[in-house]
Amino acid sequence: MSILDRIAAIIGQDRVLTGDAAAPFATDWTGAYTGVPLAVLRPGTTQEVAGILRIANETGTPVVPASGRTGLTGGTMGQDALILSVDRLNTIHTIDPTGRTATVGAGVILSNLHAAADAHDLIFPLTFGARGSAMIGGVLSTNAGGSNVVRYGNTRDLCLGLEVVIADGRIMNLMSALHKDNSGLNLRQLMIGAEGTLGVITAAVMKLKPKPRAYATAMVALPSLDDALALLNTLQDHTGGAVEAFEYMPRNYIDRHIALIAGAQAPFDQAYDVNIMIEVGATAPRDALPGPDGQVPVVAALEHILGDMLEDGRVLDAVIAQNEAQRAAMWKRREEAGEISFQGGPAVMTDVAVPLDKVATFERAITPRIKALDANASEMIVAHLGDGNIHHVTYLSRNDPDVMNAAVEAVEDVVQELGGTFSAEHGIGLSKLDTMRRRKDPVALDAMRAIKAALDPKGIMNPGKLIPPA
Repeated sequence: MSILDRIAAIIGQDRVLTGDAAAPFATDWTGAYTGVPLAVLRPGTTQEVAGILRIANETGTPVVPASGRTGLTGGTMGQDALILSVDRLNTIHTIDPTGRTATVGAGVILSNLHAAADAHDLIFPLTFGARGSAMIGGVLSTNAGGSNVVRYGNTRDLCLGLEVVIADGRIMNLMSALHKDNSGLNLRQLMIGAEGTLGVITAAVMKLKPKPRAYATAMVALPSLDDALALLNTLQDHTGGAVEAFEYMPRNYIDRHIALIAGAQAPFDQAYDVNIMIEVGATAPRDALPGPDGQVPVVAALEHILGDMLEDGRVLDAVIAQNEAQRAAMWKRREEAGEISFQGGPAVMTDVAVPLDKVATFERAITPRIKALDANASEMIVAHLGDGNIHHVTYLSRNDPDVMNAAVEAVEDVVQELGGTFSAEHGIGLSKLDTMRRRKDPVALDAMRAIKAALDPKGIMNPGKLIPPA
């Protein structure tokens, strides 16, 4: 029997896709990476995943786990590999309102988990633009971030337990709802962010949080980016750490958004260089229930804070959402970043993070280095300012691979000088392997290679991703 016949005997012939049926998996969302798979496999249980990996390990056949395939780094490309889709592992097994946890399969779509939590007056707080297609297995494998990290943390901060099938087909059961477990090495955290190079995540126990009873959402213009951290600290101090989003959209982002998105509108009547979207979430009734005057306290508090800052010049302009439609419009402006980033000429896209007080320094430092490489280049930035995560895009005037590589290294240089990281939330995949080789501590790389060799000695799990060869 061929390897595909053996796998079909486990999961069913109709779950083994080849030819035209597998064609959608031959390219990624960005269109930058292509690779024709040997087959696409759609197992429906953890035991079926284990059976696939036993056969793949025996035959030395590469396996590339895939979820919603909304990544930006080529992490699910697999030329002549078995693409293992977790899309059928899509059961929300339990929602525990008392323990505030959700036990879910790796194929559960993020927005579906949002809806399930909402039915219990809770939230799963991880959110970003691709929530309608991204799956839990993928967000765990890349340790996804998004817009609410400032309050709730990255994906790894929201995960209590995992079920993982390792390369030889054994099932590792780490499905605990414990908040404390000091019983040896933290293998759960090792698997999160490993991009499928150590095994296939098949299920997880995720934390749920209280649903805010009210939101105060605003667009704010500041005199300079240096003033942003003081604004964030002021808001955190006055709201007890309830800031859920603090998103930076400079003039170059706003201009590009208006030019490329039909019906897009400017946030203010006049243009400003520094535009921040703020959202504060109130869970306590005292902050969320309207008073006798009809005002929602959290909204009134934000109005008061911003009003004082407007009077003394620390804020130039502010618009506070007065209803859900206005709030949604503010979020839409931010979440269309992915769509507008990919429209333009030759582009160098980076996903970096620096200490919170160094974001403005990065912005000032990078422009002259880009202009020295290409005087006609343009830039666009959008940032999760509350956690120091900057998405910087350079649009070059010519398609010159040498200049593109030099632009990447220019960003790396600035980030390294500021004590930051070259990968904040999108993962490594294929696109950042050279950067990993150049910038990651060599001892750390050796440790990663040793772990990979121990858990996947035949190197079948998502080969060629995340960890550059020695």
